[in-house]
Amino acid sequence: MRKIFSFILLVISALPVAAQVSVEARIDSIAMYIGEQVHVTLTVTAGEGAKVILPSFKERQMITPGVEVLGAIDMEKESDGDGETIYRRIYTLTSFDGKLYYLPPFRVKVDGREYKSSSLALKVVDVPVDSANVDKFFGPKDVQDNPFQWDDWKLPFWLSVLMLVLGSASYYIFVRLRSGKPIIAHIKIIKKLLPHQKAMKAIEHIKEERMVQAEDPKEYYTRLTETLRRYIEERYGFNAMEMTSGQIISHLMTVADQKSLDELRVLFETADLVKFAKYSTLINENDMNLVNAIEFINQTKLDNMPTEEVVRPQLTTEEVRTVKTRRFLEVVVWLLATASVAILIYVVYLTYKLMA
Repeated sequence: MRKIFSFILLVISALPVAAQVSVEARIDSIAMYIGEQVHVTLTVTAGEGAKVILPSFKERQMITPGVEVLGAIDMEKESDGDGETIYRRIYTLTSFDGKLYYLPPFRVKVDGREYKSSSLALKVVDVPVDSANVDKFFGPKDVQDNPFQWDDWKLPFWLSVLMLVLGSASYYIFVRLRSGKPIIAHIKIIKKLLPHQKAMKAIEHIKEERMVQAEDPKEYYTRLTETLRRYIEERYGFNAMEMTSGQIISHLMTVADQKSLDELRVLFETADLVKFAKYSTLINENDMNLVNAIEFINQTKLDNMPTEEVVRPQLTTEEVRTVKTRRFLEVVVWLLATASVAILIYVVYLTYKLMA
């Protein structure tokens, strides 16, 4: 008795579930020509949260002999507001044999239980052929050339025009730049004498001209002190040519030997007396000052100074402006040439696609 009662309760509890599941199949056309396509919409209404499994077919699978399934599309689930969910799947069918077909019901599983839709009918109609007038049928045609379409070719055409304009402009500017004379002279690197070498060379000239024994000591001391001033200026880096003898000695006190400075001081003082006070010197005094000058140079000379000098041309404001303009035009030439090449490659690519 207890088992019968349990079975009745199970049946009663299953009835509401069965009542809320419905399966419907609709076809959009019951007739079609051979090779055409029709669509079958399968709609399933089930309780919310129910596990629904719709029938699936492989591509080109026969739903019934003579009718193929080309594909299926699932639509979005919908809710009807009463706690039920609507599922839809659209199947695309075709056939290549003219006859009337019976489409079997679609089988759907809801929570493990199987439900069926109603069966459908599909009539595939043959294309009428007039076999009595065979001469009206023509064989296969050869490959035909596509007619010229301006819309297809206008982009390559205008890009080609733009390429020619840019290429011509770049070539014209290039020729103009190439025909012009160079604005900037080449930078020269020349050999130069070290400061002590220059000074010793000047003293050798003084000796060769026998100015030590000359009757005009003013010219002798003027050339000797100028040689020492240039040497000191290049050797120590201060403007000795514009300084007095005392200022030069003051600058040298921190870098030169005291004994050599005393001898240099005597030389400058003697030179000042000769040039400004008409002091008369003896030949041995002139020799001593010349020896002191050579000794000072030998004690303070540097042999590791650079022996090359870079000579750069000095440009005027107008020449600098011209150089900047030429450089700008050179950049423009490269940009125009690069753009022309890029457009040419793209035009060739478009032409290849249109001709393929």
